[in-house]
Amino acid sequence: MNDSKERYLNLLKKCLTHSLWPVVYKEVDPKKKLLKIIFRPFINILKKKNIFLCRKLNIPPEVFEEGRGWSPYAETMIGFNRLNNLQKCIEDVLLNNIPGDFIEAGVWRGGATIFMKGVLESFGVNDRVVWVADSFEGLPEPDIENYPYDAGDQHYKWKDLAVGPDIVKNNFIKYDLYDGNVRFIKGWFKDTLPGAPVNQLAILRIDGDMYESTMNALVSLYPKLSVGGYTIIDDTLNESCRKAIEDFRKDYKINDQINKIDWTGIYWKKSS
Repeated sequence: MNDSKERYLNLLKKCLTHSLWPVVYKEVDPKKKLLKIIFRPFINILKKKNIFLCRKLNIPPEVFEEGRGWSPYAETMIGFNRLNNLQKCIEDVLLNNIPGDFIEAGVWRGGATIFMKGVLESFGVNDRVVWVADSFEGLPEPDIENYPYDAGDQHYKWKDLAVGPDIVKNNFIKYDLYDGNVRFIKGWFKDTLPGAPVNQLAILRIDGDMYESTMNALVSLYPKLSVGGYTIIDDTLNESCRKAIEDFRKDYKINDQINKIDWTGIYWKKSS
């Protein structure tokens, strides 16, 4: 890779993780009852004047490196290690002409898919689609009857995970990376992925957190992954996600070596 291309992609990673700005200011939202009573009226008055009460956050470099946390202004949570892995996998499929589009199932603010598109643009590739698949409403409540391993999962309560498609689209536009080869699949995976208009994939990235989401994505999309393509999965720190991978690989008799990216991400290359 030439120097200017590498510089662009490294800068894109830093922007998507917001690591160029390790000191940020986050709006205060007092949650404790006493603080609400004391501060809420004051905060509301300030807001009417476009003045916001914030607290200073100093984000250490390892947070961006490892993706163990994220800036409130970042477009991705996954950190440099998993972005580097994504770049490596994309470069390999391009070098070896592995056919197919790229997809991420579970995109949050779109950072990983924006990076996919950025890598394609840097290589001058304009004949592959980047599919952006998400409910855009956060994660589903656990379906314990069909997916007992998701019992007790609390992700559906995390309102910060619900990012609308217009916000994600505008993030692509902000980086000048939105065009007709960026396509959205909106809805719960169980409803949208089985009939998704995706014909062939070279990169399958899944960030579904739960057993149900991970399994639905694998069952619907893995058969479309070309030999020589990559499956990349976040959230193996979650036992339910690990169990979904284990069950899927067993059911589909997949023996390709699983490679560890970092403390929560894994990937494998499809051999057959």
